[in-house]
Amino acid sequence: MSRIQILVQRPKRTLAALATMLVAVGITAASGANFSAQSANPANVFSTGTLTMDNSKDNAAILTAANLRPGDPATSGTVDIKNTGTLSGPFTLSKGTLSDSDATFPLSAKLNTTVVDCGVFAGATPPACGDADDVSKYSGTLADMGAGSPISALGTFAADATHRYEFSVALDGSADNDYQGDSATVRLVWNASS
Repeated sequence: MSRIQILVQRPKRTLAALATMLVAVGITAASGANFSAQSANPANVFSTGTLTMDNSKDNAAILTAANLRPGDPATSGTVDIKNTGTLSGPFTLSKGTLSDSDATFPLSAKLNTTVVDCGVFAGATPPACGDADDVSKYSGTLADMGAGSPISALGTFAADATHRYEFSVALDGSADNDYQGDSATVRLVWNASS
């Protein structure tokens, strides 16, 4: 006798088996409840820092020297450069536009120039220039400063750090009569990046 025949001969048993099977499937489907828990961290905020600077002689000359004489002592001037941002970053000094009044005998080729980092301010007290802690950042002629590229990597300035720089210029002793009455003008550019 086949299964179908057995099921047909005993309909109550078959219905009971089917009913039991349907109840089991229903219980399985209905018992999908799980334990759960949840936690949240709202209001996560992200913001960028700043890298800005202050130049104590912004849009003004650091140094102007008139009536230079070959071999005279150097004329000097100072400027304070401050990282006024919230991020630390490397600072550089570059030479911008250089203009000589005489292209045949450019005065900039005879101007011996030095740039010295006198140090970092201690609070509001500026560092003294001319002591053993000074760090030379450039020494050569004004003409030899690389145009457009950094003259000097000045190092990484911490947020709120201020450095004092001293610029000195002297007319080289080899300047002869061809340089009388000449002039040179240069634009110096401070840069910072992060």
